[in-house]
Amino acid sequence: MNREKQIYRITLVGSVGNVVLVCIKFLAGVLGHSSAIMADAVHSLSDFLTDIVVLVFVGISGKPQDKSHDYGHGKFETLASLLISLALVGAAIGIIVSGSLKFASWLQGEELPAPGMIAFWVAIASIVIKEAMFQYTIRRGRSLDSSALTANAWHHRSDALSSIGAALGIAGAIFIGGRWTVLDPIASVIVGAMLLKVAVDIMRPSLGELTDESLPESTEAEILSIIASSPGVSQPHNLRTRRIGSRIAIEAHIRLDGSMTLQEAHERTSDIERRLRARFGSSTIVTLHMEPTK
Repeated sequence: MNREKQIYRITLVGSVGNVVLVCIKFLAGVLGHSSAIMADAVHSLSDFLTDIVVLVFVGISGKPQDKSHDYGHGKFETLASLLISLALVGAAIGIIVSGSLKFASWLQGEELPAPGMIAFWVAIASIVIKEAMFQYTIRRGRSLDSSALTANAWHHRSDALSSIGAALGIAGAIFIGGRWTVLDPIASVIVGAMLLKVAVDIMRPSLGELTDESLPESTEAEILSIIASSPGVSQPHNLRTRRIGSRIAIEAHIRLDGSMTLQEAHERTSDIERRLRARFGSSTIVTLHMEPTK
């Protein structure tokens, strides 16, 4: 099974889980009179919407290069990661605002309603299910080197954290009662801040790739070391690197003995290309410019 099909299958598994959770949470929110679990249901709905984004954009990113995209379509997957991070930002801000408004109402003397037990147990079930989905998706995302899957995995984790906040608030309202129903909005604000940090962490590399940010210095140093270790090659310079989806692109200037034949120079550069692709993946784009030694 190729990479794109694996990403599709993993995302579809998460989509089914999200649809089930959305339905159960909305039902529990209505039956249990819980605004916290209703907000959690909206969060799960945002997860489902980001699954759709991944399915659409990963399909596009898997297309080979064509006349309009000489380097392929890999950055569409990065764009999907950016959209997912923006969705996380929106969800986090919504949770923070909602919790803050409830807390403000509590300070003004409003009594927040206590939810039913069904809302508590659904929140607990959501924590377990979403954490399992996070672990599964993050492992597969890393093994497939998919930024979109990794970002979507963190969206699963964010929903689990949101459910923790809901469970704490609901538990406080049910088991302690009275004025302690304020635990719900307080937990929501804390969880929202955590989600916001996760969103920024996902957004930063996506923006870097879309703006052609260079690879880390340690990676570039390794690239130069591989080039310099090739027999007959000296003084690699003018190194330029960037990431294109799951691939990387490398451009560099190298110096060779000016008395070499064209055939020998070609063999030297081909050897460097093989070494770099063996280290960074067979789809690595390598462009080398040859200069004679003086």
